[in-house]
Amino acid sequence: MSLARIYGMQARLRTHLQSGVVKLSTRVPPAQQLESVPRRYIASGLVLHDKLAPKAVPKHDWNRAVSEAEKIVGYPTSFLSLRWLLSDEIANVALHLRKLVGSNHPLLRTAKILIYNGKNNMQAWGLIVLLISKAVGHAPTVPDLEQDKSAGVLQSQRGLAEITEMIRTAHLVHQGLVNLQPLDGAGNELGNDSDTIFGNKIALLSGDYLLGNACLQLAGLRNQPLIELISSAVRDLAESNFFGERDQQNNPLPSRPLESPVAAGSSGTNVDLSFGDMIDNTQPLSLAGVMGNPEKEWALRHILGAGSLLGKSCQGAMMLAGQPEALQRRGYMFGKHLSLAWQACIDLEPFNSDQLPSGGKFSLVSAPVLFHLDHDPTLYSEIEKGLVSVDNVDFAKLHAEVLKGPGLERTRALQKKHSLAAMDVLNELPPSDARTALQNIILAMQDI
Repeated sequence: MSLARIYGMQARLRTHLQSGVVKLSTRVPPAQQLESVPRRYIASGLVLHDKLAPKAVPKHDWNRAVSEAEKIVGYPTSFLSLRWLLSDEIANVALHLRKLVGSNHPLLRTAKILIYNGKNNMQAWGLIVLLISKAVGHAPTVPDLEQDKSAGVLQSQRGLAEITEMIRTAHLVHQGLVNLQPLDGAGNELGNDSDTIFGNKIALLSGDYLLGNACLQLAGLRNQPLIELISSAVRDLAESNFFGERDQQNNPLPSRPLESPVAAGSSGTNVDLSFGDMIDNTQPLSLAGVMGNPEKEWALRHILGAGSLLGKSCQGAMMLAGQPEALQRRGYMFGKHLSLAWQACIDLEPFNSDQLPSGGKFSLVSAPVLFHLDHDPTLYSEIEKGLVSVDNVDFAKLHAEVLKGPGLERTRALQKKHSLAAMDVLNELPPSDARTALQNIILAMQDI
């Protein structure tokens, strides 16, 4: 049975069940919209879709917020990637991955992150692109054949959401490569570690396959400005792998703190985090005054590695919908701030317990660590032990020191700052079920 037929049956069943208990409301929402969002540009957002309106989501309920949001865009976003997930090439990769079980290759950890249906699952990125697409709507000039009226988004926007997930997945898979030799031993025989060599081949080829398919689908949208925009996001992903200090396995290390610590209140609204992307976000981001400044270094690192792709995907979705350029830029800011708020929440996870589990590790460039180094630069001597390998760092000692300092509180303030910035963009949009779902996701991130 084809996927199209499955989705059609799901849609008909959902409509049949809902028609017996809910009447579609044709009430027009209050015209409390920005003047920069003319009514003609949000044609698909003028009708309240009460039959799909999400219920009030209890605070901190991430899974329910995502589940309710998925209903709004037609079907779970985990289906977005089925076309390539069920292909012969990926099926062969899955078979080969079984050979790596027990080898502790990083690719296995990446596969677990991608498959595990938890809070860190990147499949939510496609969901966010579709939700912002539906919340904004599209211009009346868009042909009817391009519209998916049952879900309230365009076919091209759904394709862009799939492209975003494939690019992100390819990036994560490529990060599973292991450096088999130090620089001073480059060119020598690799030895007999066949499992690691095999894992590297799988990570390289499967990542290339996903990225190649994403580029092919992107070209199929036949939108030159969009191709340039998403291509610049791929460039940013590549640059993120070479940003700042690294150990021999390319694990990131923080820069040496500035001699004069940055004020604790710097995580407020007075820190400029534009990096030049407010003028032209297709150009490389500026590194001026970044290294050593905890918030700027953290923000730029994660904008390059994640925020650029999500922000430009949201911007691209509005571009496909024929929205004005000013609104497209707001879409970019929404995705950028949402990804930074998401990252701040994830950075706090290892410090939710008073003691680090035996053998536990966490990112040395996470916001709590960077803020604590700014507070106590003497701890950087522990970081320097990881110049060859981060395994040489005493993570338990670092964890205990961070718990004592102001890093956690400053990270919570940082997360709140970017969450509010993303909320500000949503508040400029007309009321809709999609906007409410995005707000619920942001609120649910508080407990990630």
